[in-house]
Amino acid sequence: MSQFTVPTRDQVSSASQEAFDGLQKALGFVPNLYATIAYSDNGLPKYLAFQGAKTSLSNKEKEAVNLVVSEINGCRYCQSAHTVLGKMNGFSDNDILGLRAGHSSNERLNALATLAKDVTENKGRVSPATLEAFYAAGYTNGNLVDVILQVSDKIAMNYLHNLTEIPIDFPVAPALETQAA
Repeated sequence: MSQFTVPTRDQVSSASQEAFDGLQKALGFVPNLYATIAYSDNGLPKYLAFQGAKTSLSNKEKEAVNLVVSEINGCRYCQSAHTVLGKMNGFSDNDILGLRAGHSSNERLNALATLAKDVTENKGRVSPATLEAFYAAGYTNGNLVDVILQVSDKIAMNYLHNLTEIPIDFPVAPALETQAA
């Protein structure tokens, strides 16, 4: 059982209160996992700056990475949040389930999802074929670095939720059915 509760605005540092206000304005609420980061006096502003930094990946590509990594790490909170965000970025329910399983019917997104899956499962070590397919899909070394940064962003959030088990405040994503290879 988790010893964590979701802190309120009054229970966090002034820097985090400012971040709460920004999230409230942008999203209409402060997601529980973001609020939990605010246990660290500077954690939430630091994380939001990292998450919001410029990247060569589109929002759709970032969500593809987020869905794959969250599935591998078994983070129900992030699976749920990124199912909502994936839909907001144009993915269908089937697209989302496929990405969570590590693949896509879109060749470029498939190369990205396969790379993100391989990176996460193998702690940064990928097969030469996976890397070759990533580059063949038109991605660059800069994109590769941005994928690693996106994976690290999601791993941090996955681990935080898996440890704290704070309540999921998004519609809970359906479990991914085991699919035959």
